[in-house]
Amino acid sequence: MRRVLALAAAVLLAGCSHSSTDTRPPARAVVLVSGLASTAPYTAPDAACTIGLPAGTDHTALREHLLGKGYSVFTAPAMAGSGQVHDTTGYGAFASCPAPLPASRTIDSTGGIDLAGEHLARFIDWLHTEKHIDEVDLVGHSMGGLFARAAIRTLKAEQSAVRVRSLTTIGTPWQGSYLANFVEGGVKIGDCLGDPFCESQMTGYARDIAAVHVSGSARELGQSYLTGPKGWNTFQAGVLEAVPVTLIGGNRFDRPGGAPAVWPNDGVVELRSALGRDVDDTVLPHRRCRIVDDTHSDYVSMIAQLPRATALTWDPRVLDAVAEAIEGAATDLDGPARQGC
Repeated sequence: MRRVLALAAAVLLAGCSHSSTDTRPPARAVVLVSGLASTAPYTAPDAACTIGLPAGTDHTALREHLLGKGYSVFTAPAMAGSGQVHDTTGYGAFASCPAPLPASRTIDSTGGIDLAGEHLARFIDWLHTEKHIDEVDLVGHSMGGLFARAAIRTLKAEQSAVRVRSLTTIGTPWQGSYLANFVEGGVKIGDCLGDPFCESQMTGYARDIAAVHVSGSARELGQSYLTGPKGWNTFQAGVLEAVPVTLIGGNRFDRPGGAPAVWPNDGVVELRSALGRDVDDTVLPHRRCRIVDDTHSDYVSMIAQLPRATALTWDPRVLDAVAEAIEGAATDLDGPARQGC
């Protein structure tokens, strides 16, 4: 009897030893992150909204493209305000979506960058617990790129089990937006050089920013908050040390001889900021840049009376560039510190 028990124990111990040395590759996923004042539903590779745009206006085309490439894609839920995501109507509408996640795992896209990052980090940890995801490639549109970087810092600080393989930012205001800088007085209407669309953005879109500029991510969209010795960027040094970053910027609007604080731009963010040209290498140690003659979003394309495919979030060239950034993440750390930047 003792021999039988000893044999059984040996078998169980062998089984435990085998499971502890599991050599299966880590489960990977792409997480799409929305920007300022955006509302986006939670979607999974096998679940999206069945009415309207399946993943919202900023993520639908990119989600479909990456799924077609064989990637496992999730969209992080985001709400223009606190709370769970609800169905939307009008522009970018979606409905009949997967069950919304709690507010604690939903980005408040009008709140502060760091708070948005904390909620995104909780969502990523939830993917690990519920979906068994071990590695993520983060893709952030507009301020979603800053939200993603804040999440990386939180994940590291909390020693999360999830590894961030790469970060791709699309039209992200690494150094602020010229529209927010106009609100703060750092950019003048005269910097538009008489361009009517630029002036309309400063007096229209910038006015909307000013309406919520007293707090949250709208206040943090300006150069004064993000740059300088005491700026938010400075305190992110080292966060991306092992994370390759691809920065994609649009230069649809340009005026020869215009101040680089405004020109060229995508209608919301100047190219210099989208490419992080003045961001120190301690903050962005491994970066490569891509420039496309696009607008910031399909909304900007719409008000500029341009086709939807001229938007960074819908242009097939950008969709391919994002896929290439994810695919090349394994070797990008071996390349030069600045490629095309």
